[in-house]
Amino acid sequence: MDALDQRISQAFDGKVVRKDLVHRIKKGTNVPTFVLEFLLARYCASDDEAEITAGMEAVLETLQDNYVRPNEANKAQSVVATKGKHRFIDKVHVNYVEKDRRHWAALENFDSRKVAISEKFYRDNDRLLQGGLWCEVTIAYNEIEDDDYAFYIEDLRPIQLSRFSYDQYCEGRDEFSRDDWMDVVLRSVGLEPIKLTQRVKMHFIARLLPLVEPNFNFIELGPRGTGKSYFFSEFSPYSTLISGGQATKATLFYNNQRKKIGLVGFWDTVAFDEVGGIKVKDPDTIQIMKDFMANGRFSRGVEVIADASMAFVGNLDLSVQQIVNSEVYDLFQPLPKEFDLAVMDRFAFYLPGWEMPKNSSEFLTNNYGFITDYLAEAFHYQMKHTNRYEEVSKRIRLGSAVEGRDEKGIKKTVSALIKILHPSAPPSDEEFTEYVAYAVECRRRVKEQMNKRKTDDEFARINLSYFDTNGREVVVYCPESKNADATQEPLRKNIHNPEAATDLPDVYTQDEQAPEMEVAKVKSIQPVATEAGPIMLQDTPQEQHFTIYYGDTGHSYESIVGPYLIAAKVVEIEDPYIRATHQVQNFVRFCEAVLKVSTVRKIVLTTSYDEDTDIKELSERLQELKQSLIELDVELEVKINENLHDREIRIDNGWIIKIGRGLDFFQKPDSWFGIGVTDLTLRKCLETKVDIYTK
Repeated sequence: MDALDQRISQAFDGKVVRKDLVHRIKKGTNVPTFVLEFLLARYCASDDEAEITAGMEAVLETLQDNYVRPNEANKAQSVVATKGKHRFIDKVHVNYVEKDRRHWAALENFDSRKVAISEKFYRDNDRLLQGGLWCEVTIAYNEIEDDDYAFYIEDLRPIQLSRFSYDQYCEGRDEFSRDDWMDVVLRSVGLEPIKLTQRVKMHFIARLLPLVEPNFNFIELGPRGTGKSYFFSEFSPYSTLISGGQATKATLFYNNQRKKIGLVGFWDTVAFDEVGGIKVKDPDTIQIMKDFMANGRFSRGVEVIADASMAFVGNLDLSVQQIVNSEVYDLFQPLPKEFDLAVMDRFAFYLPGWEMPKNSSEFLTNNYGFITDYLAEAFHYQMKHTNRYEEVSKRIRLGSAVEGRDEKGIKKTVSALIKILHPSAPPSDEEFTEYVAYAVECRRRVKEQMNKRKTDDEFARINLSYFDTNGREVVVYCPESKNADATQEPLRKNIHNPEAATDLPDVYTQDEQAPEMEVAKVKSIQPVATEAGPIMLQDTPQEQHFTIYYGDTGHSYESIVGPYLIAAKVVEIEDPYIRATHQVQNFVRFCEAVLKVSTVRKIVLTTSYDEDTDIKELSERLQELKQSLIELDVELEVKINENLHDREIRIDNGWIIKIGRGLDFFQKPDSWFGIGVTDLTLRKCLETKVDIYTK
């Protein structure tokens, strides 16, 4: 134990654990961190290596005998029925059932929703009634056949904290300096602060901000393997992580059918992993999300108010220097297209994930830190019962470029940092100034990206600043973009009709404004209108008749068909040769190209087969494709026409595309491990004519 270990063990006796032991067991078991730490605190509360080794074996044996895995529920129930009773480690919820006029316990992994429980257990442990509690629980079998339940709880011992004293937590914090307390928090999440710079320490602390500040909107984008999602999946039992998939208003916000609030009403933090993979099918979901992110309330027939913070984490596939020096890309590039500027403007904080170190054992600590559940409980208490926003508002002075949402985001960030690092007393002026500068930087990162996307000057006031204790105004920059002209002074796209506004220059020809970067020349951009009104900016498609010559490259289904799918809902393709494996694969690639236009809801394939076609195999392949399209809310209809000879693609917006060879106009690759196998634009073509015209 080093000096910090000794101090934390003395100030928080019984609430700390050696973190390296957690790492050693965690690698081989899929058990919540706080369950492991509970067992380690019981069996490995020693500095003697022999006792620790024996304790580790006892922990593993306990997990083997008592931890219920979800796929072993039936076996666990059978053990109780056979032996009469057995002790398990499981999460226990207690619910009052109005119809039965009594309380029932529900065990998650044991998979029983109707377990009898004595009043003393949920009276002494409040959290059983408020989201559930991990416990060591002895389940007994009920031999009385007339009773309407098979199991009852004979004994229960909480693994998580059943009660928490915030006053004791604050008293313990007073024994440490700010820097020492920061190290204690970092060790509690398993990191060794000695290996980290002060700035990276702040980044790791910042990942905890959504756990302490209500309605705090946080985003972190960066490389893979930096542990972005760990803080929301493992650190706190009060946060939930949504991994990709579909985000619906019923799941997230309110289910009108069940009259029940969604995830934002049950969790302190709702985090979205791999945010770029989120599928949002209902536009109302985004509108409700905007309302909730703005003020913590929304209406779906009933007015709902909730405190949950929202965190979004994802991966950047391009280097940061490429992005900040690009006129085309911005640091919000991975976000789904449904996340418009209004959503982005609600982000209080953008953590630069590219500055975080990759996960490595060299950064893990071998020292003591808080039992995870204890620190998570402290953060939960602060989320629900403490407010430092007014304290921040009285001390902070921001510059004139700071607008309404900038100010709110900056103040909430500083408030959250103070909650974590100064729970019991205000920070010094020097510390407060440090937090303000950091908060301004991370809000500026949001505003810079919005300014790159906007065609006018709505978000152009990016030089956010604050006044230090000497009254001097300090403009804060983001280190990655400070010298990037493409971010600091982005070129504005000309959205006007060139004939109607000939005095406006073509912004894409001003190469001198973007040094060290080749600016692509593009056609003039015009609004495209449909019956429902303007929907997007797109090059106006024209009729075309051209030939793809043998050996040509640069062609794909997306480049040929894509420009003509504006506002399309139904795409019909007639091609008699969708039979062989490579032909079906071509059709799959065609469907992928069509899916990049979000309005398409149906694809109709008309094809044929001959006597050599394996009809069963073809049917199975098309059925698999049909099922995968259904998951994306697109219907595939397959028709068979034995007399089919022509090949054409008909789009319900009026365009007809005829490719002489149908979809099969690519040469077979010389090698299936060569260039052009997956990217069709790089694959050589066969000669064919293409005619594109309207009805």
